[in-house]
Amino acid sequence: MPLQAVTSRGLVLFERPYREKDRLVKIFTEQAGKRMFLVKNSGQSRLRSALQPLSLADYLCKINPNGLSYLDDYRDLEPLHEVSQDIFKLAHATYAMDLADHAIDDGEEDPALFAFLTQILQLMNQGVDEAVLLLIYETQLLSRFGVSLDFSHCVFCHRSQQRFDFSFKYSGVLCPEHYLEDEKRLHADPNVLYLLAGFQEISLERLQGISLSAETKEKLREFMDAIYDNYVGIHLKSKKFLDGLSDWGEIMR
Repeated sequence: MPLQAVTSRGLVLFERPYREKDRLVKIFTEQAGKRMFLVKNSGQSRLRSALQPLSLADYLCKINPNGLSYLDDYRDLEPLHEVSQDIFKLAHATYAMDLADHAIDDGEEDPALFAFLTQILQLMNQGVDEAVLLLIYETQLLSRFGVSLDFSHCVFCHRSQQRFDFSFKYSGVLCPEHYLEDEKRLHADPNVLYLLAGFQEISLERLQGISLSAETKEKLREFMDAIYDNYVGIHLKSKKFLDGLSDWGEIMR
């Protein structure tokens, strides 16, 4: 099958050496999904400034449906300097990209996910709280892993606006009248579930002024980790590194 010429906005997810002088670069493209590109003689290539992770640009590609694809050129490069130069932002961004890489198959077109991920990274670059952005991203990404959870309505009576708790047994929230249906309910902070219900629907355009306390973010993180452990079940090196930053993050900041 002949190579297909495509010009698409793309985000570099990662790159690694290949043979002596070449590199493999994985790019999430808006129009052709995630693809692995072979860049020959990468050290001397005119493309090298657009091959680093977090590079966002319009890439002129030759797409191979059954193997490695190739890059001809790029334009309108948007490097996310504020993210790449801050280890905390970078760790959050790397995990976000890693999740996208695992959420859909290579070659699967998903322009909505591409737009969502790039907007999350651009907001991180603009100074919006990376921890909150990641939580919103993880909440809305659950559907890509086949997970559908309702944090707004009791699984038994479907009432809303209650002091909910979460039940892994019933994969949903319980109102106070139905707490006893699950003796092993999570005893989660109701505010965490209220925020997650909002995160499922929130538009990123409304995030510039969002602010949560460190305690609230910690509770949200613990709950989201439990959700991913129980329903998604992937364990990524990027997440392990991100978790490790919490042990000495305040010293570095």
